[in-house]
Amino acid sequence: MINNLYISAIEPNSGKSLILLGIMELLSKRIRRLGFFRPMIHAGTQPDNDIELISSRYHLEFSYETYYGVTHEETRTLVAEGQLEEILKRIIEKYKILEAKCDFIICEGTDFTDVISAFEFNLNAEIANQLSAPILLVANGQGKTIKELISSVKSEREAFIEQGCSLVATMVNRIPLEQFQSVADQLEHIWSYDDPVFFLPEIEDLGKPTVGEIATAVQARLVHGDPEQLKQEVISFKVAAMHVPNFLYHIREGSLIITPGDRADIILACLASTFSENYPNIAGIILTGGLELAPSLHKLIKGFKKWTVPLLAVETDTYNTATKINHVHSKITPDNERKIASALGGFETYIDTSKIEKRISLSRPSRITPIMFEYELIARAKKQRQHIVLPEGTEERILKASEILLRRGVAEITLLGNPDEIREKATSFGLKLDGVNLVNPMTSEWYQDYAQTYYQLRKHKGITEDCARDVMHDVSYFGTMMVYKGMADGMVSGAVHTTGHTIRPALEFIRTQPGCSIVSSVFLMCLEDRVLVYGDCAVNPNPNPQQLADIAISSALTAQQFGVEPLVAMLSYSTGESGQGEDVDKVREATILARQLRPDLKIEGPIQYDAAVDEDVAKTKLPGSEVAGHATVFIFPDLNTGNNTYKAVQRSADAIAIGPVLQGLNKPVNDLSRGCTIPDIVNTVAITAIQAQGIN
Repeated sequence: MINNLYISAIEPNSGKSLILLGIMELLSKRIRRLGFFRPMIHAGTQPDNDIELISSRYHLEFSYETYYGVTHEETRTLVAEGQLEEILKRIIEKYKILEAKCDFIICEGTDFTDVISAFEFNLNAEIANQLSAPILLVANGQGKTIKELISSVKSEREAFIEQGCSLVATMVNRIPLEQFQSVADQLEHIWSYDDPVFFLPEIEDLGKPTVGEIATAVQARLVHGDPEQLKQEVISFKVAAMHVPNFLYHIREGSLIITPGDRADIILACLASTFSENYPNIAGIILTGGLELAPSLHKLIKGFKKWTVPLLAVETDTYNTATKINHVHSKITPDNERKIASALGGFETYIDTSKIEKRISLSRPSRITPIMFEYELIARAKKQRQHIVLPEGTEERILKASEILLRRGVAEITLLGNPDEIREKATSFGLKLDGVNLVNPMTSEWYQDYAQTYYQLRKHKGITEDCARDVMHDVSYFGTMMVYKGMADGMVSGAVHTTGHTIRPALEFIRTQPGCSIVSSVFLMCLEDRVLVYGDCAVNPNPNPQQLADIAISSALTAQQFGVEPLVAMLSYSTGESGQGEDVDKVREATILARQLRPDLKIEGPIQYDAAVDEDVAKTKLPGSEVAGHATVFIFPDLNTGNNTYKAVQRSADAIAIGPVLQGLNKPVNDLSRGCTIPDIVNTVAITAIQAQGIN
């Protein structure tokens, strides 16, 4: 088993960051103490982008200086003095400091962007050999004929071998889509080496800089708009010098318009185009020449209630501004979840990660960290994609989460709501929701059928046909009926609706699984080095013994579904036979019932929390128990205890609480907190998809 990997590009602009991100994502599921190291970086006013990206996304808590060996500026000086060995010595010394703190280190090679690029190949090979790191080669498929590309990949690979390097794999990245299959077929046909070759096409979203990246490059200031709009991708840029009628012919989707600050006519035409359905959506406007916006125009702009594009200003003239913009290269920045999702989605679609794992020979840890658990959710959901309906289709967080889910390929998504309003909001946030299904319950072709179905299911409760038609205009009922009818595999809601509003339709007609008397919930509690399951902390105020037994069984099965071995602790204020009273007797009876229903599960109760988690306490209070001291599933006797305990652990132990995850239903429906974040929504959709996999 190796403990490091060196990612080296063989030429500039190979998309090395995409490969780095994909490999880090893969290893983060398997390795607890994962490290990242760059032998060489540029010193400057801004931190190295890839160090910031990797350290923030994967919660690596080292000082910035720990992540790199030397700067390019130091290297130039040492090269001029003929001290190549000193460069290697400094890199190795810094690497060894990090190595002592990590189980595995990903090293990212140099960038071919400096005067030392003439010997970067030799330097990367030498560094990899000094660190005893096998190499993952990254080639650039842009701008070459198929013959040139194949020749380049083979010759560079052989050059590394001649230097004594060990190769894990070669990845040919950024292949034009029209050449992709031909390149893959021809190179695979002649590839006779033990180390595999992989192929990735050009991913359009990654090659386009954002408005924010361009703004930084040209030192632009935001005159008007939302900073979030700076994350929009720029597909092209246009210098506006024509009169308005002619200029309008040249507007394209995602264009960044560059115009002098005194061209009020162009500015107004751009703004008008953003509100016209007959013109594409521009990405932004840059005003050049350091000219102040006229006060009357500024007042007009501030009066717009809806604003979809950022308006920026620079001091430089139009020509110099356009020249600088033309040289801006896109980066996968830490704050751009959309590009991160696109990169990971592409990597996971085209790369057979099992082959990479085999080459690295990774072993799975006995304990799982929160970051491993969260990324495992995404991987498992992608294996068998499910269709999830999100009723709150006009909510900003839902829209942003939907884009990430699409880019990662986690699930097929349907959004409920007025399609025009959804598209308008998506545009205002700069989102691309191509591939999302949009359904309006008010006008859907399914509406009459759904209303009639609901009437037939609930008429014994006094529901009339008129009432059924009214109810089916409600997005929660409509979404749940989609699940009931098999038009979706699961539903996630609650970002703007109450828990009752979300789950009531499911209780009415999706109902509980055979043999289960109650719908309940669990929270997946991600602690520093393990994931625990807490139930029920969100739904049932005071379950009786039979219900508590069913909650225990459902929670154990949920734990199994998400890779947690179920060792079930039925919690109470006393352990074993030491206590008496109505509350402890309820837990004792529930434990007996649960064991009778599922003798294959390991269930202990009544037991106190300390005896459930602490081996030393368990030896004293409940010696010989298979669960005591090792519990992974904790069943609370009532909602008051469960809800307070999960929140106390979440806050005091800095744990991540994923949930509530509803269980016991025939088909999965899950509730979001109204304070949920975008990652919360992504995780909950992934969980719902995994639950659906187990049912379908």
